[in-house]
Amino acid sequence: MGMAAPIYYTAEMVRALPDDGNRYEVVYGELLVTPSPRPWHQVVVQRLSLALGKYLEREPVGSLLESPADISWGQDVLVQPDVFVVPLDEIRTLTWSRIQTLLLVAEVLSPSTSRADRFVKRLRYREAGVPLYWVVDGEAHAVEVWTPADDFPRVEPEALVWHPAGAREPFTLALEELFRPL
Repeated sequence: MGMAAPIYYTAEMVRALPDDGNRYEVVYGELLVTPSPRPWHQVVVQRLSLALGKYLEREPVGSLLESPADISWGQDVLVQPDVFVVPLDEIRTLTWSRIQTLLLVAEVLSPSTSRADRFVKRLRYREAGVPLYWVVDGEAHAVEVWTPADDFPRVEPEALVWHPAGAREPFTLALEELFRPL
């Protein structure tokens, strides 16, 4: 008895899946399924989002969004970054299909997302030209910093820094603040 051939998923197939509490994404036909995140994951996402949101109020170079999302760069790609910034002209369309440029992406690792966030999605973000990608490990209190030119990450020891085009001042968030105890 042979094995069944794997299904090659499309973005439309993923959009048709039931709303069952899981997050469904697809990268080049590979279905990525993750359960609801742990509370610490959500705390880290919230802290990062609040800090970025305050920064973008002072430096309006983009708009902050969080998952769930519907970012698609083709029929077999649909991703939902945890935290991301898009250009103002694209967000003003209020249409997922018109949001194609991500200025910054941050994925907060969970046990079930580590492989996808570090490899599958990272490579797809690189192909899409995402200029800065943070892989945030809340358990290890560490952040991998990736740019499209990187073959290996730079592990940030002290603070997240982002200086987008058009901003007078850079965004800075101390890791001590991001990972402070509850």
